Amino acid sequence: MKMTLTFLGATQEVTGSCHLLNIDGRQVLLDCGMIQGGKLDAMRNHEPFPFDATQIHAVVLSHAHIDHSGRLPLLVKSGFTGPIFSHKATVELCAVMLKDAAMLQFRDAERTNKKRAKNNLEPIEPLFTEEDVDTVMQQFVALEYDQHTQVVPNLTVCLCDAGHILGSAIVELWMGPKDQRKKVVFSGDLGRAGMPILDDPTLIEEADLVLMESTYGDRLHRSWVDTLAELKTIFASTIKRSRGNILLPAFSVGRAQELLYLFHLYAKEWELGRWRICLDSPMAIRATQVYVGNYNLMDEDFKRFTRLSPGLHPLLSNVDFIDTTDESMELNHIHEGLIIIAGSGMCNGGRIRCHLAHNLANPLSDVIICGYQAMGTPGRLLVDGAESLTIHGDNIPVNAKIHTIGGLSAHADQAELLNWYRHFNNTPPVVLVHGEVEAQKGLLKQLQVGGEMPPVHGVIAEFGDCLDLTRLPQLIWISQSS
Repeated sequence: MKMTLTFLGATQEVTGSCHLLNIDGRQVLLDCGMIQGGKLDAMRNHEPFPFDATQIHAVVLSHAHIDHSGRLPLLVKSGFTGPIFSHKATVELCAVMLKDAAMLQFRDAERTNKKRAKNNLEPIEPLFTEEDVDTVMQQFVALEYDQHTQVVPNLTVCLCDAGHILGSAIVELWMGPKDQRKKVVFSGDLGRAGMPILDDPTLIEEADLVLMESTYGDRLHRSWVDTLAELKTIFASTIKRSRGNILLPAFSVGRAQELLYLFHLYAKEWELGRWRICLDSPMAIRATQVYVGNYNLMDEDFKRFTRLSPGLHPLLSNVDFIDTTDESMELNHIHEGLIIIAGSGMCNGGRIRCHLAHNLANPLSDVIICGYQAMGTPGRLLVDGAESLTIHGDNIPVNAKIHTIGGLSAHADQAELLNWYRHFNNTPPVVLVHGEVEAQKGLLKQLQVGGEMPPVHGVIAEFGDCLDLTRLPQLIWISQSS
């Protein structure tokens, strides 16, 4: 029986997650994510898929973030008609996130076509439309955690809680007939133990191969205690002087809800009651409603808090939801006393761009970067100390204070990745994906050193690498890029 795994995305980079399983002629995708970053990265999404979409039998989606789900509408537009298996909450979030992505695609195409028209160039089409999203949503199959499901003959999957965002999953895959059965575990994006709202990532003991993310494979996050202390210091300093605004570029799913929860828990200690907190993101507002509707997936601390405070939901108190464009624009005329949570999390789109345009030049304002910033994004430029940003054609000096809060990350750091891996028996081989090269090298070195466990046979995937799964736990490559 032929069983292969080909790596077609998030190879030596963080976005664009996509991996192709071939089980005796049946082709199944693990994720189908959008490539994010600068303009050149975004243009790569327009390139044809490196496979025939009409020959894909099914997709297994780890979670709703756009770098994992964002090209599903394009896949359907290209001829894919099969089922998309994912957690129930992920299906609900994809309905929100993919619609928003379609709207952004339309607006980007509209702006580009105005420029092209001036140069007598043919207009371009958006990557996909809201109608394409409507079609793709009909192909989702909603699963629960710990539910075993046959995806195609000789391939069974089970989703386990990854603790990254609502509905995020570690994917267990059993493939082949009983006498040749192999088990691959795809980490998806791994969350962190002890973080608010969600349960910790599931620990798994058995695998013949581990396909593991490595976003923060070369660094350690600040402890949760130190992170809270750092946030308290920032808010105390700004609120005490009662001038300027605080901007928090935030991913609309996961980070925004985490911030709302923290602002509820620490409103008194951080003296937040003196300032107006605004969630300025229609998508984050819809995603928060999905979170509220999936109470059963929250961790015990969240449930206990809610039981003790009936009628006071920790994601819905102390915050103004800013839904319309007019409401958002009104905030630009307020120069002090605002805490604004807005997307996009990497500052490369959405309403945060307007708020940065109106606040970056103000030395009394603060910008709190609280998530991963891909290479080439405005958020990454701010983290790297840029003296100015170009926003809507204007050069804006960066006079505001820029704070990078790594401890809020929803991704496991090096120690947490190693700890998750250590729970596997017999040190199965590891293929690293979803990380920049230096982060992957750092994690691979720690895996190979061994320490508390035997050295691990690990490799860093390159685009187009194809692995023979029938030979596991040996890593036998059918083809490699180098």
